[in-house]
Amino acid sequence: MTDEPTRRAIDAVWRIESPRLIAGLTRMVRDIGTAEELAQDALVAAMEQWPDAGVPRNPGAWLMLTAKRRAIDLLRRNETYARKLQIVGHELETEQRIQDTVPGGVDPARAIEDDLLRMVFTACHPALSREARVAITLRLLGGLTTDEIARAFLVPESTVAQRIVRAKRTIATKQIPYEVPHGAELAERLTSVLEVVYLIFNEGYAATSGADWMRLDLCEDALRLGRVIAGLMPDEPEVHGLVALLELQASRSRARTGSANTPIMLLDQDRSRWDQLLIHRGLAALARSGALSRARGVAAGPYALQAGIAATHAMARTPEKTDWIRIAGLYAVLANRAPSPVVELNRAVAVAMAYGPAAGLELADTLAASGALNGYHLLPSVRGHLLAELGRNAEARTELEQAAALTGNGAERALLLERATAVDPNS
Repeated sequence: MTDEPTRRAIDAVWRIESPRLIAGLTRMVRDIGTAEELAQDALVAAMEQWPDAGVPRNPGAWLMLTAKRRAIDLLRRNETYARKLQIVGHELETEQRIQDTVPGGVDPARAIEDDLLRMVFTACHPALSREARVAITLRLLGGLTTDEIARAFLVPESTVAQRIVRAKRTIATKQIPYEVPHGAELAERLTSVLEVVYLIFNEGYAATSGADWMRLDLCEDALRLGRVIAGLMPDEPEVHGLVALLELQASRSRARTGSANTPIMLLDQDRSRWDQLLIHRGLAALARSGALSRARGVAAGPYALQAGIAATHAMARTPEKTDWIRIAGLYAVLANRAPSPVVELNRAVAVAMAYGPAAGLELADTLAASGALNGYHLLPSVRGHLLAELGRNAEARTELEQAAALTGNGAERALLLERATAVDPNS
């Protein structure tokens, strides 16, 4: 196919529609791998036919109908699927009649919204490893190719392919049900879903390895996934809490790097470059989360609390106007409801800003003594900053150099070494 505009149109349609397509097909054939192959067949058909026939008015519906026809061909070859074939055939005929009689066709998203939600919970099932959940979610729900996922995480394409294959095998061998959980299980499974989206965003927002400080494509993929899940589960407060957090964090993206792609820390950022649209969207999502929590009589969840912290930063027009006492208080609540060493380290920073570096260093020293963050570069980075604030420069320089040695990100390493060099150990 040589028609470049059509090729770009197909790429855009595929990125948007493939999650819905694969989700709907999985319900029919009860196998994610087979569903993905059928969807790919439909994509090939589009690449063959659309350059001559033109892009259909409803390309998503065209792809779905084409894939379902191939599903029927597949099921016909297996006698054990005779009853399923009858059901699929009837469904296809019904959709075709709608296509023929309704102007503009039918929006497939309305018909398979439940299928998409089932796919979300299947791809993020806790039986899968964290790496497998991330890979298969980006593949099936993000519409990314294996190569795109590999480049985003700076790992070999074969590694990503193996993770996806193992994930599909685990889903099949463990007979993970293709369904949305209910009752008490829903809360537990939803935690896994939100964790996957958060992990994807964090890897884009502060890359753990490589030369780049940020990978904006991953941030955008996570934002898109979060918004989709919020649309599918509009009554879940913590879903909106996560979306609020991602919107507010993403609002700073343009201000986080300099002209040479060098990192710029929060307090040094040009706040006029913060994206006000994303801030407004984040604040709206946070308000929605709070209203739902109050209606249920439940406390704000961890993502909503973190979004509250991000919102406090977003509402400060200058660093000096930041309400650090409020932020320290929110971190204290977060540490109580979702305790972790990383949360405690962030609380140490907030306490230092609110009550002085000595108070923050005391918390950071307690963490260091516990050994809970051994090997985590941000602990010596925080300690180095606070020691420098207290005039303990020789110790500060040692800590910053240690932080630089521990990080896997080249841009961050350069920044830490620059800060270490700027500290005069003899003063």
